[in-house]
Amino acid sequence: MADPSSYRPKPGEIPDSPGVYRFRDEHRRVIYVGKAKSLRQRLANYFQDLAGLHPRTRTMVTTAASVEWTVVSTEVEALQLEYSWIKEYDPRFNVKYRDDKSYPYLAVTMNEDFPRVQVMRGHKRKGVRYFGPYGHAWAIRDTVDLLLRVFPVRTCSAGVFKNATRTGRPCLLGYIGKCSAPCVDRVSADEHRDLAEEFCDFMAGRTGTYIRRLEKQMADAAEDMEYERAARLRDDIGALKKAMEKSAVVLADATDADLIAVAEDELEAAVQIFHVRGGRVRGQRGWVTDKVEEITTGALVEHALQQLYGEEKGDSVPKEVLVPALPDPVEPVQEWLTERRGSGVSLRIPQRGDKKALMETVQRNALQTLALHKTKRASDLTTRSRALEEIAEALDLDSAPLRIECYDISHLQGDDVVASMVVFEDGLQRKSEYRRFQIKGFAGQDDVRSMHEVISRRFRRYLAEKEKTGEWTDGEDTFTEEDGRPKKFAYPPQLVVVDGGQPQVAAAKRALDELGIDDIAVCGLAKRLEEVWLPDDDDPVVLPRTSEGLYLLQRVRDEAHRFAITYQRTKRAQRFRSSPLDDVPGLGDTRKQALLKHFGSLKKLRSATIDQICEVPGIGRKTAETIAVALAQAAPAAPAVNTATGEIMDEEEPGTTGSGGEPVTAGAPDERRGQET
Repeated sequence: MADPSSYRPKPGEIPDSPGVYRFRDEHRRVIYVGKAKSLRQRLANYFQDLAGLHPRTRTMVTTAASVEWTVVSTEVEALQLEYSWIKEYDPRFNVKYRDDKSYPYLAVTMNEDFPRVQVMRGHKRKGVRYFGPYGHAWAIRDTVDLLLRVFPVRTCSAGVFKNATRTGRPCLLGYIGKCSAPCVDRVSADEHRDLAEEFCDFMAGRTGTYIRRLEKQMADAAEDMEYERAARLRDDIGALKKAMEKSAVVLADATDADLIAVAEDELEAAVQIFHVRGGRVRGQRGWVTDKVEEITTGALVEHALQQLYGEEKGDSVPKEVLVPALPDPVEPVQEWLTERRGSGVSLRIPQRGDKKALMETVQRNALQTLALHKTKRASDLTTRSRALEEIAEALDLDSAPLRIECYDISHLQGDDVVASMVVFEDGLQRKSEYRRFQIKGFAGQDDVRSMHEVISRRFRRYLAEKEKTGEWTDGEDTFTEEDGRPKKFAYPPQLVVVDGGQPQVAAAKRALDELGIDDIAVCGLAKRLEEVWLPDDDDPVVLPRTSEGLYLLQRVRDEAHRFAITYQRTKRAQRFRSSPLDDVPGLGDTRKQALLKHFGSLKKLRSATIDQICEVPGIGRKTAETIAVALAQAAPAAPAVNTATGEIMDEEEPGTTGSGGEPVTAGAPDERRGQET
């Protein structure tokens, strides 16, 4: 625990101007980001008598080891910089809202040639119009099913669309009139885009125009005695009205507004948002946060606004935002919202009428969300704490292992040997710190040697970082880059878990001993009987089958196995897709494809003369000679096999070559998390 007076800035060093400040811990990790109208006055509050600080603030300042600041011109700039740094550094003591569920949106992909209506979750994409969020995906599908009678926009996937274009036959929706079938040119791209625009306008709340237009068309058709057409229009009007009834009018005058309510206690806070468009509730979402600092309701609202509108622009920010308490000061936040929308935004507390009544409904939802979350959270925290305590007791550790690293080796009969490192902190996955390794020290299958190599490489890097920062001489320790982001392998675990039994544990322990590291515990989890092995012990530790500690170790081990085998499959797939042409200097993908298209296969290219290779556009004589030499030196690839029938397929058969022209075997998709070392 640090003494705040040890890093308190000297009097007069802190400027009396707007800015953003960062507290860092002893490892140089950013643990808190804040903004202030006056940096001098705000930071002085942190360096008063510890007894006068809120318990959470006291914990933060005693965890920190330094403070730094950046001066900006205005409070709006400070607000923007604070939001950017919170997203970049993910400080542990800042308020971080987390969705209590992954909400689905109704999305229209206006960035495609033929816009598609679909359900989407996750991060918003550029060029896509979003409506919602909705409580359930089925609610979106019900709404879309009703609207497709009037706005027959494409809803099929890219594969279905291409297949229909190739065969000249639309899908079922095209036959029953719920798709305009642009795939078979029933409508042009411009006509289909107009349909998508009308669909978006209706979803945005501009409903009256279409209802009145259809009613007039129905009356005209009846007057002209086109009764079948009039009946279809009547059914279309009914479908639109039914879709509108799914979201009742809550605010008059077609108001566009977001209502934000906060329910809180001393430890946590829940935020609920109702999105009202055209006077109707078009979406609802909720967030929950730990109150890791002393914070007012107005400050919670400010953080919620940053989370809600930090990535939004234009009409996604409504004209009116109703809140239970205003940030202090309110002017910079309102100016920031106005800047993001491009026009005026009203940020206020509703006082009377329909808006106040609706705010009370939102508040009740927030209270229910907080109560439900606390029920789930209590069980989850209790379980994880008990699991860590059981592990500490079983392994005779001084304290609970808050950071656990697990290692696994994966290969296929000695080929493509790789290893994985997964990280759990406080019993939860820390996927951003996963790492993966290629075994470089030897060839062949030897899990024990592989484990020794991986542990040695990982902790050698850890020691190198400590030595580079001068920890050996002046006691400083840094586990992060200068900008506060974690370095590779710089943060040590309290417990190393290896997938295996006594031999693997002994190899890991030997690697740590060779590096002089004696403050990290090691254990292994054997799959056969789920026994926990410790170094130098002839008998394993057997945890009860109902033990939460054993369950956590199994989760860690299984995640390391999954991460390792996914990487191994990816490496194997890449090896099978490799081609001798990859080694030809200056030969890019375009010319590779031109060669394979010209000759039809790698086999025919191998038998071609230099003059024949020169006939390919873009291939000169010198390049042709290099290609001929590379192909002559490379051994022919193994034949491809049809996995369904076991038949050996000829190399020239269509569909059996990859981008490099060699036979392809199935592999797992590329693992996107973790870094290769």
